Amino acid sequence: MLAVRRLPHLNGLRAFDAAARCGSFAAAGAELHVSAAAVSRMVRVLEQRLGVALFERGANRLRLTEHGRTFAVGLSPILDALAQLTDQVKAQAGSRALIVGVGPTFAVRWLIPRLPSFQLAAPDIDVRITTGGAAAPFADDWTCGITLGNGSWPGLVAERLFDADLIPVCAPRLAQRLKSPRQLKPQMLLRVAHAPEDWPRWLGAAGLADMRAAGPTFEFYGQALQAASDGVGVTLGIRPYIDDDVAAGRLVAPFGFSVPKGGWYLVYRARRSRQPPFLAFQRWLRQAAGTRLG
Repeated sequence: MLAVRRLPHLNGLRAFDAAARCGSFAAAGAELHVSAAAVSRMVRVLEQRLGVALFERGANRLRLTEHGRTFAVGLSPILDALAQLTDQVKAQAGSRALIVGVGPTFAVRWLIPRLPSFQLAAPDIDVRITTGGAAAPFADDWTCGITLGNGSWPGLVAERLFDADLIPVCAPRLAQRLKSPRQLKPQMLLRVAHAPEDWPRWLGAAGLADMRAAGPTFEFYGQALQAASDGVGVTLGIRPYIDDDVAAGRLVAPFGFSVPKGGWYLVYRARRSRQPPFLAFQRWLRQAAGTRLG
């Protein structure tokens, strides 16, 4: 059983803190919008409960005792922390901000094209998209994140949205020449720097384990996808954020053969689960995850 905290009355602490900083009961009273006599009474009650004198009272002066100086030094940061905590809780309660950490390619290829429908559903929420995803750690000030993985992130709740499948895509003109994976050449296989395992995974499943990708390397999937749509070569795209490009004919999946790469997850801290902006986004995201754009 936890011990009951034995704390002085907060009004007495505020009165003492103000008097210690201002140097007089009159100035402290002006700060707290009460009379000097009221401040003096609250400090006197505090002194009685502590069993020590906090001030030396003179006719025209007010001086901290040794006990008073010790108490003032320790009390000031406690009151500062309480004020900051109060502001933080009030800001959270009144905030309609939604901060979503998401990888740049997923943001551009999937989330941002669908944001207008979220804004229609929740026009009062201030949406802020920040860099996140698998390559960035989850920041404490994020409301939530959308990331690729296996569903296991310590300290976070993970809600699976949809499967992540790797599938080769390229420009329509190049796709016309590719009838079989065996027509692929190492130099035409575009690579993504932070995902060196993608091509070995797909090539191995396609029976081409001896082939090594040797095409240009890009920092992000989005850059490789742009290069593929421009005819530079073939890249591995991840569903579902290539689905809109394939549906629009900007990219073609010449083989129709994919391999799994984990899943896309909505991740968040449990304390966010009851916040209205998060609940609105979670509800919308669940629906959007099962609906094709357009």
